[in-house]
Amino acid sequence: MKGIILVGGFGTRLRPLTTNTPKPVIPIVNKPFLVYQIELLKMYGVNEIILATGHLSNTIKKILGTGESFGVKIIYSLENQPLGTGGAVKLASRHLDGQGAFILNGDVLTDINLDKLYNFHKEKKAQVTISLVPVADPTKFGLVETNENNQVRAFVEKPGPNEITTNMINAGAYYFENEVFDMIPSGVNYSLERGLYPMLLEKKIPFYAYNSNDYWLDIGTPKKYLEANKDVLEDKVNIPALIDMKKSGSVFIGDHAQISKKVRMLSMAAVGEKTIVQPGATITDHSVVGNHCIIEEGAQILGSIILDNSFIGKNSKIVNTIIGQNCKVMPYTFIEGGLLKVIGDGAYIPEYSII
Repeated sequence: MKGIILVGGFGTRLRPLTTNTPKPVIPIVNKPFLVYQIELLKMYGVNEIILATGHLSNTIKKILGTGESFGVKIIYSLENQPLGTGGAVKLASRHLDGQGAFILNGDVLTDINLDKLYNFHKEKKAQVTISLVPVADPTKFGLVETNENNQVRAFVEKPGPNEITTNMINAGAYYFENEVFDMIPSGVNYSLERGLYPMLLEKKIPFYAYNSNDYWLDIGTPKKYLEANKDVLEDKVNIPALIDMKKSGSVFIGDHAQISKKVRMLSMAAVGEKTIVQPGATITDHSVVGNHCIIEEGAQILGSIILDNSFIGKNSKIVNTIIGQNCKVMPYTFIEGGLLKVIGDGAYIPEYSII
């Protein structure tokens, strides 16, 4: 079985973290995000995955390679100009060899049961089945209305307050029969949500919605990105083998990390490979420290994420903050995000700074 993951977007809502790193490979608990989606597809028998890439595609390819290390085959479908969700799917469909396929949006962390979605799809004799999840505020998503038989009857992308008739939204996981790919135009910017789905309704093509109560989170903002790390640490995402680091109590430790015995690590935390944590440091409140970092003595990391190759100086305090890659936070610095703070890659924060 084959799958397509849409990973061509610019990740603008996550900037500055995505200025140099594509959103699909930004780390969650020190694993590239796409690994979570690859593992999900692999759980349900998908062994060939087409990545519909665009922005910073070479970076994605460099990190994930052929897929061999994940037990799958990865094929890269590169759009040289933005093609939208539909155009990207059409381009990627060249690699399906006449098969239907699962399709995932590349910014959703989920453990949706794809067997149940697929069986529902076949039971309904659908051409397209989309997954739905309930949310408190559907205005930022694609709202989907269905009839009593779960057949889609209306699709409203990012509805206004007066258009809200249901709290069920498009969860970004689909199954398409092969014939559907022929309905999408080639080589143009085309939207699944605004083009294909309304056309399916107009032509009365069997189009169904599978309701899911499985874990689901759009990781596209810094706040949601922080939440995703917390949820993985708390084992809320039911995908086997997501965290393969050593576990000591509620703490996950990467290979060859050097952590002093005088370090306080409480309330769920993770430290990546070859990271050094010196005596008297504190890492707690669901904090994640990346690979190849240095946390000097007395530094406090509270409810924060420190990405790879960053340095946190002596007696600094980092609270409710995301620190990008290759940053230097010098000693005696205080960064506290009453509202979440985000420090972009390569930043240099002088000692005694208060941010």
